[in-house]
Order: sequence, then structure tokens, then C-alpha cells
Amino acid sequence: MSFLDTKHKKKSFTLTTLLLSVLLLLLFYVGLTYMDPPEEKGIAVNFGQMDFGKGNVQPKEKIKSEPIKTTKEVVEEQQEEVKPVAEPQVQQESAQEKAAEKLVTQDNEESILIKQKQEAKRKADAAAKKAKAEAERKEQQRVAAEKAEAERKRKAEQAKRDKVDNLFGGLAKSDGKATGGEGDDNKAGDKGNPQGNPYATSYYGAPGSGNGGSGYGLSGRKLLAKGKVKQDCNEEGRVVVKIVVDRNGKVLSATPGVKGTTNNHPCLLKPAEATARLHKWNLDANAPSRQIGFVVVNFKLGE
Repeated sequence: MSFLDTKHKKKSFTLTTLLLSVLLLLLFYVGLTYMDPPEEKGIAVNFGQMDFGKGNVQPKEKIKSEPIKTTKEVVEEQQEEVKPVAEPQVQQESAQEKAAEKLVTQDNEESILIKQKQEAKRKADAAAKKAKAEAERKEQQRVAAEKAEAERKRKAEQAKRDKVDNLFGGLAKSDGKATGGEGDDNKAGDKGNPQGNPYATSYYGAPGSGNGGSGYGLSGRKLLAKGKVKQDCNEEGRVVVKIVVDRNGKVLSATPGVKGTTNNHPCLLKPAEATARLHKWNLDANAPSRQIGFVVVNFKLGE
């Protein structure tokens, strides 16, 4: 053919034929889509004859209309449907409701009373526990205060004793070689004065010389009797009383609170003087007419 005289024209013809064939095949199998039956325009309305209805079966023709009831028939039907309520039953139900309400009210009141009693008991227990703890605390403070006071007095008495020991040259710390001891205290040792008489009845004071000495006790005389006058207060300490004794052993005068006294409280001086006057010494015709001596009176707490 004359229009396919060149190689390029033949190639173009072949490609065109193939493309058209493919396009025809696509149109044949795919093609244009359309609705069968075609889509309707507007809104479809259900078939019927009334503005109301009930049921699931759609009739194809007009249905029979329900006979219209007269006013008398409607009234009679309503009277049949209304059933009279018996008055006793209403009253019975009302009484039951009141009883139930009363029971509920009683239960609520009992519950409230029980809770109030429990709360009051809890508060009372807490108050009693608190009062007990406070009483125990005060008792502990009182006991601690008493112990502290007793310890203070003990230290004060010990300080007084140490002062007396230092006053007399620290005789409580002896470096002697002998063993044993003698005295009227509870503390171990040999009570007295290194320059005193082993047979003398007194333990304190400066030793005298001769029959008219001024040592504690009465030099050369034996104590026959003595007494003890109690104090009117609760004090402790040592009171040294200077006495003057005649040949018959009678105390003519007594002066309390002389050197060696550790407590000069007035309530101790008077009973110490009265105690010294109760002392009785042995008769000695060779003794001075007015012999001087000393009596030591020890007072303790509670005596």
C-alpha cells in the first residue's frame, strides 16, 4: 500500500490498531453503569387510608372501618373497667403503712440512743484513762521529789559530818594499827579523841585537864541515868549542851548550841537543854562543887 510505504508508517499503524483494540475490549467488559430499575425522584409514601394505624401486615386494598361506638356504649365500658376499691382494705393498708413507719421510727430512735450511749461510754473511758495517767504522772513526780529531797538532806548531813571531822583534825581517817572500834553510830570506826580517856562516856569536845576539865561528858564521873525529850518539829542534827554538875551528880545549868553543834534551830535547842537536865551523874565528894561538862544530843527526822 502506498500509505504504508515507509517503515515508520507501518510501525505507527500497528501500534494504533493495538491501542484501539484494547480500548474496545475495555468498553465491552467495563462499559457505563446505570440503575435497573432506574432511581426514582421524590419521597415514597406508604399505602393506606388513615392518619393512624397498628400492625406489621400491609393490606393491598382498603380495610373495613371499625364501627363507631355511641357515647352511651363508651360510658358503659368505662364503668365496667373502673372497679370500686373496698374501704376496709384501704384502711388496712393505711394501718400497715403506719405500723411500718412506726417500726422504722422506733428502730431509728433505738439506733440513735445506742450510738449516743456508745459515744458517752467512749468519752468516759477516755477521761478516766487520762485522769489515771495524770495521777500516775503526779505520783511519779512526788516520789522523785521525795527521793531528791532525801538525797539532798543526806548530802547536807554528810557535809556537816565532814565539816565536824575536819574541825577535829580529820579523826575519821585514822592511820592507826589497831583493829575493832567503839561508838554509838552505825558507821565503823573508833569514836572519840586521840587525847581522850578510853573510859570516858563522852566522844566529842576538847579534853579537859584535872577534875575541873571541860571535855564532853563529865570527867571522872559516871553517868547513872539519862532521858530524851522529843522535838516539836521534824529536823535533824547534833546539839552540844554545856552543863554544870554538882557533887551529887545533879545538873545545875545547861547551855545548848555550843561549839560542835550542827543545827542551831530553836526547836532543837530547847529539847536538847531539857534532855541534858535529865542526865544524872554519880555522887563524888571529891569532885568540884561546880564541875563543867558537855552532853551531845542527836536528833533524827521523825523523832
